[in-house]
Amino acid sequence: MTTISSSLTSRRGAWTVLALALVVMVALFGLLSGADAPARSTHAPVDSESARVGALLEQFPDADHQSVLVVATRADGGSLGADDLQALDGLLPPLAEHTAADPSGPVVSEDGQAALLIAPITVGADNSETAQTISDLRTTLADHAIEGVSLQVTGGPAFGADIASAFDGADFTLLAVTICIVAALLILTYRSPVLWLVPLVVIVLADGLAGRVTAAVGAHWGLQFDAGIISVLVFGAGTNYALLLISRYREELQAEPDHRAALARAWRGVAPAVMASNATVVLALLTLLLAAIPLTRGLAIPAAIGLLIAMASVLLVLPPLLAVCGRRVFWPFVPTVDGGGHRSRAGAWRTVAGAVVRRPVIALTASLALLGVMATGLLGTTVGLDQADRFRVESESAAGLEVLSEHFPPGEAAPILVVTAPGSVEQVVEAAQGMDGVVRAHPLAVKEDGSLASVMVTSEYAPGTEQSLDQVRELRKQVHAIDGADALVGGSVASDLDAREGNRADLLLVAPLILAVTFVVLLVLLRSAVAPVLLLMVNLASTVAAIGAGAWLSRMLLEQQALDPQVPILAFLFLVALGIDYTIFLVHRARSEAGAWGTRRGMVEAVTHTGAVITSAGIVLAAVFAALGVLPLVTLAQLGLVVGVGVVVDTLVVRTVMVPAIFSLVGDRIWWPGRPAPTTSPSGHALLDSAESDHEPRPDAPAQA
Repeated sequence: MTTISSSLTSRRGAWTVLALALVVMVALFGLLSGADAPARSTHAPVDSESARVGALLEQFPDADHQSVLVVATRADGGSLGADDLQALDGLLPPLAEHTAADPSGPVVSEDGQAALLIAPITVGADNSETAQTISDLRTTLADHAIEGVSLQVTGGPAFGADIASAFDGADFTLLAVTICIVAALLILTYRSPVLWLVPLVVIVLADGLAGRVTAAVGAHWGLQFDAGIISVLVFGAGTNYALLLISRYREELQAEPDHRAALARAWRGVAPAVMASNATVVLALLTLLLAAIPLTRGLAIPAAIGLLIAMASVLLVLPPLLAVCGRRVFWPFVPTVDGGGHRSRAGAWRTVAGAVVRRPVIALTASLALLGVMATGLLGTTVGLDQADRFRVESESAAGLEVLSEHFPPGEAAPILVVTAPGSVEQVVEAAQGMDGVVRAHPLAVKEDGSLASVMVTSEYAPGTEQSLDQVRELRKQVHAIDGADALVGGSVASDLDAREGNRADLLLVAPLILAVTFVVLLVLLRSAVAPVLLLMVNLASTVAAIGAGAWLSRMLLEQQALDPQVPILAFLFLVALGIDYTIFLVHRARSEAGAWGTRRGMVEAVTHTGAVITSAGIVLAAVFAALGVLPLVTLAQLGLVVGVGVVVDTLVVRTVMVPAIFSLVGDRIWWPGRPAPTTSPSGHALLDSAESDHEPRPDAPAQA
């Protein structure tokens, strides 16, 4: 560690490392500039029944043909007249220029207030390709507008296209908002017109490099993931690491006249905590490789790579930059040597820590009560969004589905598809038609070799509702019971059902693994059997409370009564793994201080010296995750909300109150079976008032300067 820190901060070493880093970055940026990750297209497990149906349907004639629906209604809410219907019939030839087969209609609703035009289109390899066809259809309809009649394009392909279109420019918007948030918070934290630029430049370059590398990895292994989440992780974690390093550097400058020696000492002080924190999140992310949902599993390796790049950038590139800049980078508040080591920071954080240590039972009880109140937000919370509720912003496909549902069976927009043996088609149709909520069932197509046939079932229930999901479950039960049919039920509603069940199974599998990984990292870092158990219990309690509070806020702010199926597992991952970061930063410092002062006084010192930086880091991370709200999907907005709330709670409640209270109650037994080695306090000669602690300095601690 001494050799590395000296190489990063020495006069010659700093310039050498910067030159090497520049060469590596330029080479990687150039080499990977054309990489594009696969589009996000699969939500259900690849071995699920709906996924198998999708694969079988690709073997049928015209497998790339799907129908979109044009919903026509009077703008004044009245019934469609003969002239309106004639005008709608006149839209068929222009629409045919963009369809794979002749469009049909108009099909008039029973109340006479709406009509449907059915347009079979050729869907692209992904939603982005289909989006162009949908855009052409909408442009044609706009060019042939019917006076007094509203026309909206909806249906499965339109929903996918609107999702893809909604992300046009979204990544740039997210990057711009994230940079602005981080820059503003760094300026407020450092109160310097110069210093904030140094870590921000390093983190922006790290994010750009992570984007290139993860895209190449995703393309090579066919991984589906959300690049926005990777960017948020890199910015959030990278900024946290930078804040910790620079805060310790400023502290060391108050005792060391040589800024390079101070920086080297600061690097040695924070590097173990940063690496332990990074290892916790990376290992927790890698547990997602066991997930069944492609979008969840695909996030594991890219996110781990992004975090490793963030850590390497802060630990290997930021120190040489700071070494080159010297003390003047802190202008106008340049730290100076005070001649007597570090002064005791008798400020707000010392006051809070002293109060908690004096009355730990009251502090812990109040904190647990707060978490309990937050957790009540889980009451009444459901998991799973209707198809129309997945957009955070208005979309024509969602609005069209809402209008369609008022006048037609909502299932028209997302029919259920059954693949079966040709000889069992009549039995499948009969079984489907005998079910409640089925409008119609009819044969659809036969595979060219005659080995398979498909059946379309139209439901009267809106896609994604509990009624529609229960209907799929019952239909599967009915057709599976037909001897020799080998029938499988698919379609978008069935895919939604399989995705929900897959996410639930992933949460039950991955959550214990995440806790186990976190426990092992804490065990290795703290060399204690007691502290990891207690810290993990606190972290788990705050995670549950944050998800509850986030669910309640989602109902209040986003007007969403349910959480997206992916939110619980991703929120649990980030809250446990990222939330334990601040505990690692605090407890790592507390162990160092305990070697000189004892556990209780050491914890007060740790809170005093890390309070400001950890709070700043928590606010930055919460704000960065909140930036996900600029993206158009409810999934990401909910994830940003839940994780943002959780990080604030971890920062202000868990790390400031609960952990110090627990350490005060347990005392030196918290380190069992070991004990902190006697050492000089990193805080220097910083005696505490007896009111703030229960112990005198350890008699076996070495004399301090």
